[in-house]
Amino acid sequence: MDFALSEEQRMFRDMFRNFAAKEVAPRADEIDHAETLPKEILRKATDQGFLGATIPEDYYGAALDNISYALLIENLATACASLAVTVAAHVSQVAMSILDFGTDAQKEEWLPALAGGEAIGALALSEPDAGSDMLGLETRARYEGDEVVLNGVKTWVTNGELAGLFLVFAQGPQGMDAYLVPRDTPGLTVGYREPTLGLRSAFFNTVYLEDCRVPQSYRLGGPGQGASVAERAVDRMAVALAAVGLGLAESSVDVAAQYSTERVQFGVPIGKKQAIQNYIANAYIETEALRYLVYRAAWLIDQGEDFSVDASVVKAFGARTARSVTNRMLQVLGGYGFMEDYPMARKYRDARILGIIGGPTEVHDFRVARYILAQKDLEIVPQHQ
Repeated sequence: MDFALSEEQRMFRDMFRNFAAKEVAPRADEIDHAETLPKEILRKATDQGFLGATIPEDYYGAALDNISYALLIENLATACASLAVTVAAHVSQVAMSILDFGTDAQKEEWLPALAGGEAIGALALSEPDAGSDMLGLETRARYEGDEVVLNGVKTWVTNGELAGLFLVFAQGPQGMDAYLVPRDTPGLTVGYREPTLGLRSAFFNTVYLEDCRVPQSYRLGGPGQGASVAERAVDRMAVALAAVGLGLAESSVDVAAQYSTERVQFGVPIGKKQAIQNYIANAYIETEALRYLVYRAAWLIDQGEDFSVDASVVKAFGARTARSVTNRMLQVLGGYGFMEDYPMARKYRDARILGIIGGPTEVHDFRVARYILAQKDLEIVPQHQ
């Protein structure tokens, strides 16, 4: 396998890096403290084609390959993980689900709007009593003529407050179904926004569905195919979140390395101390290992290969790496790392959520174990009491 980026991918990487450095990084702390994403940042991201990253040109998207898309999310995360997660949820969970499972009519109606930022996408899967357990969904879909009536409550809906289109999962007559529900549909209400430790500028909302009616033609995929839609969305988002972890880790190493050349203790820069060198070296080693796992998972998607196990591998490793690296790089900065005036505090907070959203690390560990043990003729399944 050739790990070298193509000339076009290097060009995209430099463009993403410059955008993050010039348009996002100078305002990252301000955005975090304000706990919102400024409309002008989203507009500039849209103008650059980021919201249509992997959407084909036929639908006015940027038609990026998945390695280039991983580079986009990675570089956005070096400046602002909240923006990176917002873009990733929109592209990986909603736009790509429509591209993978949508009818021609659904693609023509929604993909140009998603690519152009006229509608931000949000996936509504988790519920108060059903997070990783998709079999426990209590939201119901009832058919009445040519319409579907949805009733239920969804929690932790990323982009909920921004969304113009929701991808809603519900139990239908033949199993789990997925439905495209526009923001202005009567009966859909965007409610409480969760206050969070990290990713403060991303929006996580509760969404209520009360006799919410959509045409049956808004179902994404066939009857009972919602589980397949959800699993593919989870896999795609897992790779994107690992890219977020990569961006957080590499930028944290950069911040700490620079600080170690400037901070003087006992008459010399702390970077001359072996303990500091070890912290930075080990953080860099973990970050580079994550980099190749991210790029390989993206490469598998581009090759049309099954990437479900690799998605879990890279998601679990990415969450652990981001948490480990930001923790040690905060230690390099000492008391300054603990201060909100320095970027390490924000990066440390942002990294912590990566082990929870997109499926907790324990779920991805289970998926990897299931794959390994299946090769030894041992089937394991989640336990339902």
